[in-house]
Amino acid sequence: LENNPCVVHGGSFANIAHGCKSVIATRAAVKMADYVVTEAGLGADLGAEKFLNIKCRQAGLAPDAVVLVATIRALKMHGGLAKSDLGKVSYEALDTGLANLDRHIENLRRLGLSVVGGINRFTRDTEGEVNAMQAYCEKLSVPDALCTHWAEGGKGAEALARSVVKLIEEGTASFKPLYPDSLSVLEKIETVAKSIYRADRVETTRAVKNQLAAWEKAGFGHLPV
Repeated sequence: LENNPCVVHGGSFANIAHGCKSVIATRAAVKMADYVVTEAGLGADLGAEKFLNIKCRQAGLAPDAVVLVATIRALKMHGGLAKSDLGKVSYEALDTGLANLDRHIENLRRLGLSVVGGINRFTRDTEGEVNAMQAYCEKLSVPDALCTHWAEGGKGAEALARSVVKLIEEGTASFKPLYPDSLSVLEKIETVAKSIYRADRVETTRAVKNQLAAWEKAGFGHLPV
């Protein structure tokens, strides 16, 4: 696309797999480019969590920055606005939905990562809504950039690219996986559930506990979940 190289290898959706391209693809790209952008499928609580705690851990990779993509329409839906009403202005729904953005940023920072907000701007987004979202990012000390690459191609993402490069050059990222390999499989599951999804507890049946014990006995207990 627009003469930019792209390495495609693997990459299932994060709800059925780890949701990112293969280690081979990433390592090959790193050898050929100054900057490599890779997508972790779905939300930062799912695709990014798996990308960071599974792929990066196993491959010895450490991201220099994270682009957290958001849209005003999606945030208004998170805020309780019906899909049929997303074209309407609702600062109340947007304000409520921004708590979702806050949680994703918090999760990524918990892993020692620096975040740039990529705001996908669409034609129905009003100046007031955009300003409210940018003000929220500023309150969280998160740099942001408006993106219109869906309409303008690479030109529409130049501001975002410059923000990413600036953040990388600042060198503030210090990636650390969420849990050590030494934890039991159940402890790893509990850590993800409580730290990323904010669960109070994890309930397991005897059959599940027996299965986890069998995996650990077979030598798989050191693997990420």
